[in-house]
Amino acid sequence: MSPNKIVKTDAEWRAQLSDIEYQVLRHAATERPWTGELIDEKREGVFRCRACGAQLFPSGTKFDSHCGWPSFYDADEGAVTLHEDLAHGMVRTEVRCAACDSHLGHVFPDAPQTPTGERYCINSVSLVFDESEPA
Repeated sequence: MSPNKIVKTDAEWRAQLSDIEYQVLRHAATERPWTGELIDEKREGVFRCRACGAQLFPSGTKFDSHCGWPSFYDADEGAVTLHEDLAHGMVRTEVRCAACDSHLGHVFPDAPQTPTGERYCINSVSLVFDESEPA
């Protein structure tokens, strides 16, 4: 385990996060599409992990994919980890915060209009927006 890894007990996560944040970030639930507060966020800044504050996505990588969740074509280097997800009878790639291992969403290779061809489909509730300059 990385020396910078954030580790908390289940009780600590429950105390820190709202019910929906806890379900999404710690148990890989998914918020309903088109309900997230960050879908239409277009200001300059960075998107951070709601659980630990780690910088994840620069605002310049956000694009409108019309999928109902904030979408990005790339993450900051080393900010996320990718894991095979076989839940719900599908094969997907789960995206987690590299710092605290919280579930963020999934990444799909279905965005040919972007520089990477990828669409990081991220739960709005997994993120906080920081209008400050990237670290």
